[in-house]
Amino acid sequence: MDVVKPFDPWKSRLCTCPKKFSFNPYTGCDHRCLYCYSTYIPDFFNLRLKRNLEKRLLNDLKKLPFDSIISMSNSSDPYPPLERDMLVTRGCLELMKAHDVKLMVVTKSDIVCRDIDILLDMRAAVSITLTSLNDRLTSIIEPGAPSPERRFNALKTLHDDGVPVVLRLDPVIPFKTEHEILEILQKCSFVDHVVSSTLKLRYDSLKRMIEKFPELSIYKELYLKLGERIHNSFYLPMVIRIRILDKVKDFCENHGISYGFCREGISFKGKSCDGTHLLK
Repeated sequence: MDVVKPFDPWKSRLCTCPKKFSFNPYTGCDHRCLYCYSTYIPDFFNLRLKRNLEKRLLNDLKKLPFDSIISMSNSSDPYPPLERDMLVTRGCLELMKAHDVKLMVVTKSDIVCRDIDILLDMRAAVSITLTSLNDRLTSIIEPGAPSPERRFNALKTLHDDGVPVVLRLDPVIPFKTEHEILEILQKCSFVDHVVSSTLKLRYDSLKRMIEKFPELSIYKELYLKLGERIHNSFYLPMVIRIRILDKVKDFCENHGISYGFCREGISFKGKSCDGTHLLK
């Protein structure tokens, strides 16, 4: 396989996803999120095009087993501003539709609404990330991404047009966004599924967070001393993760909303962690 890769090839003990594949139409990402988990990739904040992408994707699609699930994208957002003119992702959607794959689109962009016509003709769902409803805060932590209101409007538009939607409440950032959990869930209570997780940090993202928010220097003790290191990421202490995510659990269970947690080691009642059960 060339551009379609197995998801989680390291087989993390915390991954609860079904067997699926990962596909990134672009290399790198220009959302420049402070907490980005992919900046171990060199020059990641520099968005690049891939050569002969559609031909390479077509070759991979021919090798996929029937009923394969593709997650697009798990590192580079498939709808950067450049996509409005380049139509790279749209071209890839057409190919995946022709091969009848199950597709989970993961994005922070409202550009995805442009492709509703194709998505409605596929076994597809769209997962949109909302970390905060505060424009000033998101302009700092996700400076290249669309505003929270644009993302919310995209979720609502997709839902109203019949595309299954997932709210990705991820990551929940201690001392910065955890107080917004219930407000975000209430605003987005129409979604088909919620997936949530707490902030995980690497050394580079820890440095970026503290540079922008010096008051978060407490993270050094909270994550590096009291937390848990799993592979190359630092996690909050389990008791804090449970306290934060119990808010998601309680709200979703009280309102009959499917939910799951991503790589937390915490049980949930949803049919899948990521919402792939919506792909019929």
